[in-house]
Amino acid sequence: MGGSAGVPGQFSFVLHSHLPWLANHGRWPVGEEWLYQSWAASYLPVVEVLRRLADDGFRDQLSLGITPVLAAQLDDPHCCASMYEWLADWQLRACEAAVSTDPDRAESGHREFRAAAHALADFEVNWRHGASPVIRSLVSSGVIEVLGGPLAHPFQPLLDPRLRRFSLREGLNDARSRWGFDPSGIWAPECAFAPGMETEYARAGVGHFMVDGPTLHGDTALGRPVGDTEVVAFGRDLTVSYRVWSPKSGYPGHAAYRDFHTYDHTTGFKSFRVTGRNVPGDAKKPYDPALVDAVIDRHVDDFVETVARRLTDESSRIGAPALVVAAFDTELFGHWWFEGPIWLERVLRRLPEAGVTVGTLATARANGFVGDPMELPASSWGSGKDWRVWNGPQVEHLVTLNAEVTETALDTCEKLLAGGGGRNRVADQIVREALMTVSSDWPFMVSKDTAANYAVQRAHTHAHATREICDAAMRGRDAHAAELAAGWNRADNLFAGLDARRLLAAMREETGDAT
Repeated sequence: MGGSAGVPGQFSFVLHSHLPWLANHGRWPVGEEWLYQSWAASYLPVVEVLRRLADDGFRDQLSLGITPVLAAQLDDPHCCASMYEWLADWQLRACEAAVSTDPDRAESGHREFRAAAHALADFEVNWRHGASPVIRSLVSSGVIEVLGGPLAHPFQPLLDPRLRRFSLREGLNDARSRWGFDPSGIWAPECAFAPGMETEYARAGVGHFMVDGPTLHGDTALGRPVGDTEVVAFGRDLTVSYRVWSPKSGYPGHAAYRDFHTYDHTTGFKSFRVTGRNVPGDAKKPYDPALVDAVIDRHVDDFVETVARRLTDESSRIGAPALVVAAFDTELFGHWWFEGPIWLERVLRRLPEAGVTVGTLATARANGFVGDPMELPASSWGSGKDWRVWNGPQVEHLVTLNAEVTETALDTCEKLLAGGGGRNRVADQIVREALMTVSSDWPFMVSKDTAANYAVQRAHTHAHATREICDAAMRGRDAHAAELAAGWNRADNLFAGLDARRLLAAMREETGDAT
């Protein structure tokens, strides 16, 4: 198992695509703008890369994780219409910048106009009916494996097991309804794991999932079956992944690349280059595309050499062909690192030329890149590789809130659904709001101090929605509960297939009542 030039083993790219539900919850500086920026800067160009590779006969290039909550937004009619408007506004702003008397600003305007025109044309042809047709096309071409995940991206280890099981199964149901197939693997939110979750994965039909390298004690050269199940955990190789992006270094910090944090306050465009690691924003130099191409090529060559060397070294160490997995947020490519999509395409074309075999996690599992079973510790890919980002002292109030809201929601739904019967839209919305309350994004944003106030407000907004619907339902005010549920559903109109009746099965499973 290995490339034609003698590089043993397999290399796997894994990209994790996720944003919390942003529609109808603010616009700027945090809110829907975040979605449209990521869509334009990352999702459009990354899909274009994959489409070109597929057209050129490339297959099995990467495992693409798409969370149900992001998939819901990329299919949502409001989001699709607003995205089209956002792209048009981008082009109009570029027109204004292009006629500036400032030559650097005018040049930036011309670049942005061309980019906006290209994005608009791509969106009109391929995305106007949402992302699901796009994803199905990529899967049909064989260029990617899609990884699913639980609804609303909860931090699973801290979630009540009843809601955790339900969230996972509903997430897989959501994938089937959108894309017409069952993902064989998932991206576990935050790569978080607690012992025992492997059994839940096995029962849900999950074949493999991602963890961070330290979870496998740093030995990521093979996937590992977890416990006494056949569910395989694949670990992120930090030696290779951190070459691209790490807490302290990586390619995007090169002086010639476009700077993410500094923008022209007149146009709103990011028209400066990094210039230097400690250079203040007002001293950044204008972005110059002519300086970038050779830098990208150097970083492509460096990464390919790093992968080939790592595969050779790891294969020698274990005495068999090894696996190397590099995993990143999809939003790194384009949104955070403007040149990222170009780098990604060049790497995927260059790797086979260098004799490196590229494949998805599903292929790695099928081709036997799996070692001996292993018991996994409690872990995540966050700071310290433990759970501190999501249950540390700074977010203790959210941990308490999540527990209280979850218990209220589960108790209420159990009572509402106890008599059987048809679909209960009130119970559905209670579960929907509870799931958004416990999203892992809110404590992450607080712990990392990135729009912390927005995160706290969002958590409490969904908690309030859960509580007031539950209160009305438990007081027997059925009409009012239905009115509240319908009102909140207009704002949080996602996961139409969520059926709270299936929650009872997950709840009874814990007590052994389920058959």
